[in-house]
Amino acid sequence: MRDRALRAIAECRHIAAMTEDPGRITRRYLTPPMRSVHAHLRARMEAMGMRVSVDAAGNLRGVWQPLHASGRRLLMGSHVDTVPDAGAFDGVLGVALALEMVAVAQELALPLAIEVIAFSEEEGVRFAVPFIGSRAVAGRIETALLALNDAEGITLETAIRDFGLDPGQMEEAVAGEGALAFVEFHIEQGPVLEAEGLSLAAVTGIVGQTRLSVEFTGQANHAGTTPMHLRRDALAAAAEWITAVETLALHTEGLVATVGKISVAPNAGNVIPGTALVSIDVRHLHDSVRKEVVDALLAQAEAIAARRGLTLQCTRQVDQPAAPMDERLTAFLAEAIEAAGLPVKRMPSGAGHDAMVMASRMPAAMLFLRSPRGISHHPAETVREEDVEAALHVGRNFLARLAAEIG
Repeated sequence: MRDRALRAIAECRHIAAMTEDPGRITRRYLTPPMRSVHAHLRARMEAMGMRVSVDAAGNLRGVWQPLHASGRRLLMGSHVDTVPDAGAFDGVLGVALALEMVAVAQELALPLAIEVIAFSEEEGVRFAVPFIGSRAVAGRIETALLALNDAEGITLETAIRDFGLDPGQMEEAVAGEGALAFVEFHIEQGPVLEAEGLSLAAVTGIVGQTRLSVEFTGQANHAGTTPMHLRRDALAAAAEWITAVETLALHTEGLVATVGKISVAPNAGNVIPGTALVSIDVRHLHDSVRKEVVDALLAQAEAIAARRGLTLQCTRQVDQPAAPMDERLTAFLAEAIEAAGLPVKRMPSGAGHDAMVMASRMPAAMLFLRSPRGISHHPAETVREEDVEAALHVGRNFLARLAAEIG
């Protein structure tokens, strides 16, 4: 498997050169570098005897259909778009490893059809809405999405047409009844496996998340002439609440809560802040816990505002339910990890992935690979050769188990 691991890593680094920004990796949805990615992967797929097409959302899809396979097929893959100034392995490694799994299935003569999907969009960079690629395959593209505009004023519909595709054929992108399941290999993008000295983990589910903006409004006033007990300081209230957010998160198992953005007005060194607008991102694998925490945090914000003589306004931007992975497929992955002679680790994903969207359409599973130093969405993002090789061994065991199950 070492040669396959080296080939998958080299594939990621080769595709990394297909970028909008020379010197750094940036590849947004349906921009010119995506054509280069498609041309490269298409050539690879066709050389492997796969039937290749591009659907109306711009997903590149290659199907390996052995003569002795049933009409049902396993879907594998990940995304090939990136954030600005990205690393080489987020998403792309999942496509490279999926192609290696096709080669393994061919080598073992497994009676298993496999469709590899290079999703065109997952990051939400160009149109501020993520998962356009997997939404299309899962049948979750609403007509209203086509009217979205990018920073240059180009609509999603126009971008699709400019790429030579027909948005009117979006329904043809939806996975049919022949889809058996979806499996995604992906770097962890976090520090857990690194901290525990592990190569791989079977993902139990993808956390749900709530994103809110919370605005404290008090009274801007002169910093030198307003006594402390007569102030209505919006930033001081926000600071008190931010500490409460961290405290509750530290004492709630499995919860992460982040205040990542603060906007203050009038934002002057000698003026008491009149307004403070803060963001909050709350994530947990169990929706009931997440909702309970959000309610508690908002109640604390209201209490702080009332005590300080402020008003409070909250706007909910995202309320994404958790997506549990299929228990049977996850058990197969765990068995495959054990069969490869590795410790079995099960863990949730704190980030969203295409598997989350695909799980709404069919059984889904994910395998995580260690992210050295926990770095992702950054040029320093990398993988270890031994981890990629381990993932290939696990994938081989998983395919053999699945083929036996459906045979």
